[in-house]
Amino acid sequence: MKPIVTFIKEKRRALKLSQVELAFKSGVGLRFVRELEQGKTTLRLDKVNQVLALFGKQVGITDLDHVEEEEN
Repeated sequence: MKPIVTFIKEKRRALKLSQVELAFKSGVGLRFVRELEQGKTTLRLDKVNQVLALFGKQVGITDLDHVEEEEN
């Protein structure tokens, strides 16, 4: 499973968006985008979902057993 940080960076770069553009298009602040991409461990989930919504994704609940099976 790919970490959120990696997913967002890759998607942003693939769409040729700057951090400023990503912040504007997703409706969050530039500081939030920078902290998100740097892997800050304490971020508001609703704002993370705002950014992910731009890519048609959202954070959800997953069984830990399921994640472990995918990694093997």
